[in-house]
Parts: sequence; structure tokens; C-alpha cells
Amino acid sequence: MIRIAYLLTQDRGGPVDVTVRLAATLAGEGAEVRVFGPPPARGAELLDGRHTELRVDGKDDVAAAKRARAAIRAWRPDVVHAQDRRAGLVVAGLRAGRGPRPALVQTYHGVPDDVAEPWFRGARGAGGPSAYTRTVLAADAVVARVLDRTIVPAEAMERFLRRRLKVPPARLAHIDNCVGPAVPVPPRGPVRHLLFAGLLVERKGILDLLAALAMPGVLPPDARLTVAGDGPQRAAAERAAQAPPLAGRVTFLGFRPDVPALVAAADALVLPSTMEQQPLVVAEAMTAGKPVVATATGGVPDMVELPGGPSLLAPPGDVPALAGRLRALFAEPDPGRIGRRLAERAHARYRPEPCARRHLALYARVAGLATTVSPAPGHPRPRG
Repeated sequence: MIRIAYLLTQDRGGPVDVTVRLAATLAGEGAEVRVFGPPPARGAELLDGRHTELRVDGKDDVAAAKRARAAIRAWRPDVVHAQDRRAGLVVAGLRAGRGPRPALVQTYHGVPDDVAEPWFRGARGAGGPSAYTRTVLAADAVVARVLDRTIVPAEAMERFLRRRLKVPPARLAHIDNCVGPAVPVPPRGPVRHLLFAGLLVERKGILDLLAALAMPGVLPPDARLTVAGDGPQRAAAERAAQAPPLAGRVTFLGFRPDVPALVAAADALVLPSTMEQQPLVVAEAMTAGKPVVATATGGVPDMVELPGGPSLLAPPGDVPALAGRLRALFAEPDPGRIGRRLAERAHARYRPEPCARRHLALYARVAGLATTVSPAPGHPRPRG
């Protein structure tokens, strides 16, 4: 029976949600799984006793990193999977030492915040990030060479790691993220309730969204926006939402652990980020049958663009273009059709069971183990 240790240094966000869902699914299929890190802010009950609390609060906290490695070694896993940047640095230290070494894997969930889309895609003459970010990326390149595999959910990120960071292709693997199951609830009429869910930081584009909605002729009289999330831009966003035509039509909820329920209650999702890879909330919205207005960044176009469907993607940072996409969404006569097509795509790509099988096959390859695990009672083995 394969033993898989996951390491997290955060308690919330996409990497945490993916880890919880993946660990719970693999445990249901009979694998021995343990998550090491802070208690997850969302979905902790899914781990059902398979969690060891530990904290590494900074990349320079050498003592905490050493304790984390000791705790993981003591559990004697076959595979250790780091699920955020700091965790990758910690796990890389497991390469040293005597005795049997577990296979070492990480998921590369995203680049630092000041990496702009043109530079990310390799555009000629595009300005690069700060010197500090270049140092971070250089460290990322070293870690990717030390570990056995780096998983990327989006093919755009795989191209970036190969082109910019010179990571050997043999050390990269593409596996889509997974989200929890949901019954699709496409909008039955025109879109009038928008949801934004994410950190309120510059990269997520909340101020761009409010500016676009405030442009003349964009927001219908009966439309509204719900904002789920918190962060340093919340105060500025709340001030922007107090002016007409937004006054009284934007609700700020703060951090919420029940994002899937909020998605189900909305008509559509909007995510105007300047940089993403494969955003979990977009996959959740697709699974729920909701149209998505977003920016054409990272792997987002591959997620939501539908052949023959309306274009609901704007260039990152382009407020007038975002306003145009929102105006088109509000005017769309049959948004439910878009939602149903997205739900079909999500069912094929983001269900937990196929995601778990792909991870398990990768773990077996890098650890030199058989892929077979015994299904837990009440959990039939996935087919296909």
C-alpha cells in the first residue's frame, strides 16, 4: 500500500483546497495519506484524522523546516508531495541524509505576483519582474531540478518552466486540478448576480472589476455583485463600491469557507486577474454550470473558451475590454447554455477520481511502486 505525505505551509487558498480534496480521494481509494501543515481553513473534515499539524511560517525558518522534515521522515512515506512554494523548499531538503529516500514531488501552482502576462508568455521586449522575483524564480528552477517531478495544472505553466526556468521536460508532468462534485445549476434567465471569489490583492484585479462595472451602460439596474474574500485591497474596494452606480449593489462577505455554495447561488463568476494558472474557483464555477467572465491569462483560456461560443475573456488589466465582456454577459439571452457546456467540460477534466488516478500513477512511477491500492469499504475502484 503506497504511503503519501503532503506538505503545506498555508492554511487557505487553491493549493490547500486541491490538497485536501486529492488526499481525501486517494484515502478513499485505499492509499495511506497524511497531510502535514496548518489546519486547513476549508474542508478539514475531509481529512478524517489524516492530518499532522506543523508550521513553517517563513522560508528562512530553518528550525521549523528541520522539524517538518523530521516529522515527515518519521512517518516513512513512499512519496512526499509539496503543495506550495515554501513547502517545495522544505521538501528539497529531504534529498540529503542517509537511508531510504522517498520520491519527491511538488505542484507548481503559480508565479510571483509581479510576473506579467507578456513576459510569462515570452513576448519580445516584454518587461521582466523585479530582481527579487528573479531570485525567487531562480530558486524555483533549482528546486525543480532537485525534486523528482514538478506537476503543473496548466500547459501554459509547463511552457514557462521549460522556456524561462530551463526545467528539463522529463521532470515535468501535467495534471489538471480537481474540485469537489456539484450538481450543475445553470442560470435560468439573464445573468444578474455576479460572484467574485478570491484574495483581495492587486493580482486578482478586484479594483479593475469595480471600475469596469462602474462604466456607463455596463451594470443593469437589477444586477449586483457579491465579493467573497479578504486582503489588503479590501478597504480600497469598499470605498470604490460606495460611489454610484455601484452604491448598495456590492456585498463584501470577507473570507468564506463555503465558496461552492456561493458559486451555486450566483448566476456567473468573474475573475479579472492579471496572472493565473488554473484557478480552482473557475473550475468550481464550471462544475456548477456557471458562465465565467475572466482574463486571458495562464491556463484560463484553455478552461473556459468554447468553440462557437461568445468570447467572455478580456486582456489582463484592460478595464474597457473587461467592461465590454461584462456587458455582453449581462445581455446574453441564454447564459444557461454556456453554463451547461462548461459543466460538461468540467465533468471530464476536474473530477477528483481521475485526478487522483493520475497522481497515483505518477507517484508509482517516481517511487518505483505498483499503482494498485485496495479500495476502502464503500468506495468502488475508479474505471478507465
